[in-house]
Formats: sequence, C-alpha cells, structure tokens
Amino acid sequence: MQIFEETQGFNQWWIWLLLIGVACIPFYSIVQQVILGNPIGNRPISNTGMIIFAVFMAAFLLFFFLLKLNTTIDQQGIKMSFFPLTKKEISWDQIETTEVINYGFVGGWGIRYFTKYGTVYNTKGNMGLLITLKEGEQFVIGTQRPDELKSFLKKR
Repeated sequence: MQIFEETQGFNQWWIWLLLIGVACIPFYSIVQQVILGNPIGNRPISNTGMIIFAVFMAAFLLFFFLLKLNTTIDQQGIKMSFFPLTKKEISWDQIETTEVINYGFVGGWGIRYFTKYGTVYNTKGNMGLLITLKEGEQFVIGTQRPDELKSFLKKR
C-alpha cells in the first residue's frame, strides 16, 4: 500500500497581513516610547509592559508560523498531528468508515469542537476526511487535495 501525506499551514496572505499588522503596533510603540521618548497616549503603559506585550505578540506570530496540520494515511491507519496542539493515531481496525466530504463553514479554521461532524481540524477550505470510529465518535481532518485523497482511499 502506498502512503498519503499532506501538510497544511495557515499560509493565506490575508491572515499574515492581519497578524503582522497587529504585531507591528507594540513594536511601533516601543520605538516611539522607549527609544524616542514620546509617550503613547494620555496614560501610557510602562516601558516594561510594552516590551512584554511585544514579546507576547512575537511568540503569537511564531506559534502561527509553526502551526501545521499533518496527515499520514498508510497500511497501519491514519495519523493526524495539529502541531503543537494535538495528535491522533487511529488504526484501521478502530475505523468504521472514511469519507471525503464538504463540511461547509464551521465557524473558522483551526480546531472546531461540537460540529455536526464532531471535531473538525482544518487550516482552510471546506473539504475534509470524515472518520467514523466503531465506537461512534466522528471527526474531520481538513484536506486541500480531496480528489487525490478519494482516489487513494478507493485503492485501500
């Protein structure tokens, strides 16, 4: 049996434009207040507070940069990792059915709980692999290659 592998990240330009735009605010404030000595606002935050906020924003950008949805399907089963948040390994003997579906818009991207398909793990789009376990639990792993995934699962 061959292997299906897919790695997805948040690489939409508009998300990065928004994130970097928001992250620029504390860095601009540091330049103005800490370096140039121009307090920001009528009641400015302390220089230490501003630096801590800037470090937090840099860490948040790094988190988004590292956030990856990895899917591997092979003869043992299905492995999914939404690094650094969660990881699942399901063997084929635990799986009742698999189906590539259009799950629609589930309120955004990332990890979505309590949808009609159970938990949805996605980074963009609305196509995913619906996995129903023999115990009844369902969840969806998003995919950007639905046709290739369908074809792969038919060969299994």
